[in-house]
Amino acid sequence: MSFHRILAMMKKEVLQIQRDPRSLLIILLMPVMQLFIYGYALNLDVHHVALCVYDEDRTQFSEDLVKRFQATNYFDLVHVAGDYRDVVQQINSGNAVAALVIPVRFTETVHSGQRATVQLILDASDSNSASVALGYAQSIVAQYSADITAQWAEAHAVPIGPPPVTFQARTWFNEDLESAANFVPGVVAMVMAVVGAFLTSLTIAREWERGTMEQLISTPVGRLEIEIGKLIPYFVIGMFDVALCAVTAVYWFKVPFRGSWTVLYGSSALFLIVVLSLGYYISVVAKSQLAASQMALLATFLPTFLLSGFLFPLDQMPVAVQVIGRALPAVYFVSILREVFLKGTPFREMGSQLGALLIYMVILLTLATRSFHKRLE
Repeated sequence: MSFHRILAMMKKEVLQIQRDPRSLLIILLMPVMQLFIYGYALNLDVHHVALCVYDEDRTQFSEDLVKRFQATNYFDLVHVAGDYRDVVQQINSGNAVAALVIPVRFTETVHSGQRATVQLILDASDSNSASVALGYAQSIVAQYSADITAQWAEAHAVPIGPPPVTFQARTWFNEDLESAANFVPGVVAMVMAVVGAFLTSLTIAREWERGTMEQLISTPVGRLEIEIGKLIPYFVIGMFDVALCAVTAVYWFKVPFRGSWTVLYGSSALFLIVVLSLGYYISVVAKSQLAASQMALLATFLPTFLLSGFLFPLDQMPVAVQVIGRALPAVYFVSILREVFLKGTPFREMGSQLGALLIYMVILLTLATRSFHKRLE
C-alpha cells in the first residue's frame, strides 16, 4: 500500500466533488436544511388547543373554571356555544379540538358539598394532541377542585386534612420536556446516514458512467488504495457536517450538551465509516449513479427515520419490527447521541452500542473491499 497513490486518489475525488455542483449542494445545504426542517417540524409539544365552551350554569364559579383554561397557553377559547348542538357542530367542523361543557346547577352542587361533574369533549382524530390536551385539562380541573374544596371547608368550618398520598414528579435529562431535545440529536444520525451513504454511492458508479474506470483499472493503484482514497474526502466532509449539526443543535435549538465532544466525535467517526462503507458497496454493485443514489436513500433514509428510535420508540413496536430495527446501525448511533447530549454518558458505559457499530464497520468495510475488482466485466 502506497501513501502517494492514496493521496493521488484523494486529490482526484476532491476535484470530482468540486466539479459536481449537485454534490456541493448536498454537502453544504442538505445537513442544514434537514436539521431545521426536522428541528422545527417534528414537535410533539401541544399548545393553544382550540377550545369551545358551553356553560349551562353561567355563574361566577363556572366562569372561574373557564378563566383557568384561558389563563394557560395550552388552550385558546375560540367559541362560546349557545347549546349542545352548537358544540357538536364546532367539533365536527374542526373549528374546535376540545369542548368544555359545564352542566346546570354546577355551582349549586359544589356549594352543597357534593361531587360536581364537567364534561370535556375531544376530537381524537389526532390522538397525540387529544391525549396531551386531556392531561392538561385534568390538571386544571384537579387544581380547581382542590381550591374549591379548601374554600368549602373554610366556609363551613370543617377541617380538611392532607391527602393520604401526594405525587411529586421530577424529570431528568430533559427537564422542560422539550421535543427538540428529543429529536434534534437524532437528526445528526439522519444527516450522516443520508449524506454519507448518498455521496459515496456515486463514487464507483460515476467512474463507470464517465468511462474513466478503464483508466483507473490500468493504473497500479490497488483496490484497497482506491477505497481509502475515495472515502477519506467524504469522511472529512461528514465530520464537518457533524460539527455543523452539533453546534446548531446546542446554540440555535438550545439542546443541552452534557457529554464530551471527544465521545461525540469518536462515536460519530465510527458510524460515519459504517455508512461510507455501505455507500461504497452500493456504488460497486449498482454501477449506475441513478440506481446507486436510489438504493442509498432507500437503505438509509426510511430505516433511519422510522426504525431507529429517532421518531418512534423502538420498544413500543411489534416484536418482529423490533428485531428488524435492532439490525440497523442507526439504532445504536441514535441511542449514543441521546446519551451524549442529554445524559453525558462516558465511553465506558456505551460499550454495547459502540461494540455493535464496530462489528458493522468491520463487516461493511470487508464487504465493500471484496466486492470491487479491478477488471472489466
